Amino acid sequence: MQNPTTNRSGRARRSRLRRRDDRGEGVISLAIGVLIMAFLGAGMWVAFHATMTNAQDRVNDQVDQIGAGG
Repeated sequence: MQNPTTNRSGRARRSRLRRRDDRGEGVISLAIGVLIMAFLGAGMWVAFHATMTNAQDRVNDQVDQIGAGG
């Protein structure tokens, strides 16, 4: 009887090599996800900053009108 660890078929060898090749898949997927989230966060910050700047300008205009009329 032969030792099963020394008598590997080609299919078992390919399967083992494929598993080694898939090791970085999770890391790459995570990195892509992090980059997507970073771009979304940057876009949200730009939109938030523009909205708050516009709102601050409107508030300042209203305060100036109230102060000038009183």
